[in-house]
Formats: sequence, C-alpha cells, structure tokens
Amino acid sequence: MSVSDVDRRDELLAAAARHHAGVAFLQMGDPSISRELTRLADAGATTISLAGISLGPLAPGQSWLRRIASHWWRERAGHRPVIEVATRLASTIEEIEVALFDLKPISGAEPGLTSTAWEDVTRHRRQVLICRGPRCTARGSDETARALILGLMEAGLGDHDVLVTHTGCQFPCNQAPVVSVQPDDVWYGGVDPHAARRIVSDHLLADTPVESRRLPR
Repeated sequence: MSVSDVDRRDELLAAAARHHAGVAFLQMGDPSISRELTRLADAGATTISLAGISLGPLAPGQSWLRRIASHWWRERAGHRPVIEVATRLASTIEEIEVALFDLKPISGAEPGLTSTAWEDVTRHRRQVLICRGPRCTARGSDETARALILGLMEAGLGDHDVLVTHTGCQFPCNQAPVVSVQPDDVWYGGVDPHAARRIVSDHLLADTPVESRRLPR
C-alpha cells in the first residue's frame, strides 16, 4: 500500500508464496492491482482475496484497496470474479495471516476514483520532490520522506501549502538522498531525517534554504 513497500518486493513475494498468492502494488510499483486482477480473471479465477499490507510510512487508508478493486470490477468486461477484501491492513508480514480471516466482498457500489475534492490543482506555494530512485531508496529516502511529511504535519502545513511528491531518479545520485524544492530551484543532497526536518523548519516555514545541504546549480 505504501510507496516504500515497492522497495521490499522480495520480502513480500516470499511471504505471498507461503500463501500461494501473488503481489500487486497500489502505487509506484508493477504489477498494479488492476493489472493483477485482470490477469487472474483472464486465467479463470472465480474468487480473488485481497489483503492490504503497509510496511512503510504514511500509506493511504484501507478504503483505497476496496475503492480500486470496486472500480476495476465495474469496468471489467466479461467474466467478473467475486472479490473479497480484508477489512484491516496488515502492518507486518505476520499480520497478513490474521487479515485474511476477515474478508468482505465488494458490492460494486463503493466510492469511485473521482471526487469534487480532487478536481482542482491545489493552491500550494511550493512542491517538494523526494527522490525514490534506486540509490536514494538504498540510502534511506523512505525515512527522509517520513520525517519531512511528519514535520509538515506537525507544522500544520497541508497539500494546499506544500505539495510533497515522490519521484524517480533526479540524477545527482552520488548525493543521495536527493530532495528538491520548486519553484525555488533549490536542490538538497544527503537529506537524512534530521536534514529533512531542518528543510521544513528553515526553508518551508522560514524561507531560508539549508545551505549546509544545498547542492550547486
């Protein structure tokens, strides 16, 4: 469910194999849930059980698993299997077993993928781009993201103030983890959790870039 779960693909695949299951990703990874549902349905599956797991920080709520599955089910042409979704998210590999004991079928009447709340571009003044490419991820950009997002939340800043976006490689890979702030055109390297919180307090709140972590342009 979370962005950082993609980085733990091998661990998740091993856990899924113990349940004779597969792995799909809500975001940032392949296969997507929709693609995997299509594959299973095309193979003749009559019932598909989905258990959400979030090993990383700040994943979307469990309701998104039902929302995505229901959207796929409504849009599916031809054979549509029964889809059961666990009513709780697992936060550890071990909790998957427990989650699979409490499944609820989707009805097709779940909320869709659109809402009036998601119609317009937010009024954010800045956008923070957190690199989640292979080198930055290996050097802990998941914890960088956690610290930055929690720092923003503690400061009372939401999407209408600062929009946080996870990206692929931003290229100065030797400086990982890399974070850039736009439209300020400020790039940071070596952004550990402590530096991430300084970026929030100094740059995003006080308009003063953190020079000790700033990369030349």
